[in-house]
Amino acid sequence: MEAFRGTILVIDDETDTCEVMRDRLESMGYQAVTATTGKQGLELLERHTPHLVLLDIEMPGMNGLEVLKEIRKREPDVVVVMITAHGTLERAVQAMREGADDFIPKPFEPDHMALIVKKALERETLRRGVELLSEELDHRYRMVVGRSAPLNRALETAKKAAASKSTVLLLGESGTGKEIFARAIHNWSDRKDQPFIAINCVGLSRELLESELFGHEKGAFTGALNLKKGKMELGHGGTVFLDEIGDISTELQTKLLRFLQEREFERVGGTKPINVDIRIIAATNRDLDSLIQQGRFREDLYYRLNVVLITLPPLRERKEDIPILANYFLRRFAVETKKSFTGMTQETLEKLIAYDWPGNVRELANVIESAVVLGQGPMLTASDLPAKSFSVAPARVRDAFSYHQAIESYRRELILKVLAQTHGSRAAAAQVLGIQRTYLSRLIKTLRIG
Repeated sequence: MEAFRGTILVIDDETDTCEVMRDRLESMGYQAVTATTGKQGLELLERHTPHLVLLDIEMPGMNGLEVLKEIRKREPDVVVVMITAHGTLERAVQAMREGADDFIPKPFEPDHMALIVKKALERETLRRGVELLSEELDHRYRMVVGRSAPLNRALETAKKAAASKSTVLLLGESGTGKEIFARAIHNWSDRKDQPFIAINCVGLSRELLESELFGHEKGAFTGALNLKKGKMELGHGGTVFLDEIGDISTELQTKLLRFLQEREFERVGGTKPINVDIRIIAATNRDLDSLIQQGRFREDLYYRLNVVLITLPPLRERKEDIPILANYFLRRFAVETKKSFTGMTQETLEKLIAYDWPGNVRELANVIESAVVLGQGPMLTASDLPAKSFSVAPARVRDAFSYHQAIESYRRELILKVLAQTHGSRAAAAQVLGIQRTYLSRLIKTLRIG
């Protein structure tokens, strides 16, 4: 397996050692960044998310063991190789116990250092291979977390909810990762080996959605040539995720309420009650309180759904997570496109952090993917970012339009951009956006695109 050419962080209080190691690493094809103090090294760790850290044990102030402990808290998977001087072998052994992957003596031979780095990154390559295999099996729903307090509060509640059978209601703007959370709750629960079935309630007509949820008997309506089991029946023992629950018709709300109360239903055209054991997780980006006041959403259904409430924070309220997410998407799309991106410039990060992200994590992923596809590498620069995405400040958009007008404008712009990337293929565009093709077709019609 070819060694992964990534970013290497060198932390050593001797400036000469840093320069020698940087020159040697860059001659081997790696991107190298250096720090002469532990504090500076931890700052660069956050900024660059390196794949390997070469860390001196003996440093004034914050020593190498203290830095190692902090690295393991922040980046538990990063490979760390300790740099040891004469007489520090015992401390090197201690460092291995604290989580270091290897050590290299100082003064070191260039060839020996190259071998240690190569072996360390081969382990990183193997780990990434396992990680990418997992992504290939279900890449859309891999849990990408940050460190911000709002996100971790939501995760803590989700993990507690997973241990119960209670219905969960997920609230949050479009693109905040509601389906990712729903799948995480399912995977953390004792139902993880049973089906997880996701249904987009806004992508189907009332009749089709009712049949999709509860199934129908043969002859129940024109075209019902055979008996069809609904998702509630097929999901027995597992979890059914009802996305965009705020958009279902009032007639269907009544049938769903009865199901939540009795845990039984009848197929369309049927009379026989069917009992199932499923966990319901519902989600919406709509204001349900407002819909209740307008008479468009049943209050009793709201209380049945709102047993455990989790509100997902928008990306603009957890900007400290943007570097983590951006670097994750950079690595993922670099591998998918077979490009040699190793990191991003400080200017790029600053631009990403300054932006308000009305489309949240989904928009960030699309922007990074576009930049990787169009950029050259090895560093992602600000000029690689799609200019249109940053041409108008979202704050001015919100001042100029109502909330729904702003969302509609953003949806239109996003769909046009993705359709351009996929050369007009709606199937490919739906896959990029993470939505059903039928829902995309409906949006295209509603927004009068093309």
